[in-house]
Amino acid sequence: MSPAPPQPRGRIRPMLAVGDLVLSALWVCAGALVKLAYATGGASYYPLTVLAATLSSGGGPAVYLFTAFVRIPTQVIGAVLGVNLIQLAFPKVGKGARLSVGAHHGALAEGLATFLVVMVSVTLKKKEMKSFFMKTWITSVWKNTIHILSSDISGGIMNPASAFAWAYARGDHSTFDHLLVYWLAPLQATLLGVWVVTFLTKPKKIEEPDADKDKTKKE
Repeated sequence: MSPAPPQPRGRIRPMLAVGDLVLSALWVCAGALVKLAYATGGASYYPLTVLAATLSSGGGPAVYLFTAFVRIPTQVIGAVLGVNLIQLAFPKVGKGARLSVGAHHGALAEGLATFLVVMVSVTLKKKEMKSFFMKTWITSVWKNTIHILSSDISGGIMNPASAFAWAYARGDHSTFDHLLVYWLAPLQATLLGVWVVTFLTKPKKIEEPDADKDKTKKE
């Protein structure tokens, strides 16, 4: 978390009180969102985590189709609505992350960041941690770390829904750079991350002792 900006001495700024009010309200809402995710059994704002969990669970074609054509589009719509509300309430807040390098360098950075985040998320899911809040804390700290490291390159979004929402507000959501960096690269990184974790955590087959093999042959 970045330190608070220094405040000028001897000056009263009423906007600070407004900012304190809004941030306090949003902070309480953030805690409620965590409880909402727990109550609904895994609701999420993050399409790549949902996709990774679906791929690693082996739920079958019906679950894959539901995730790809229902949950992820719903998350995108929710992100677009959220950005619209932010711009209505705070027009000068910003216009989202922008790509500060070439498309291929941005795709590499966004893909690598997504790969690292997906690997941790899938590993925690396979370990089946009993504490939901500990799992959420570990994932959040890891995501924030990767976000800070990649924020100067591609914005460190690692969330196609959020990237699309801000790009849609700017009007550049259908450009090649946006599709390559914020959709194609993260999706490929998600598939690779799930495959790597599944391969590394695959249980090894235990060979039967020689004595048991001999008994089996005699029978």
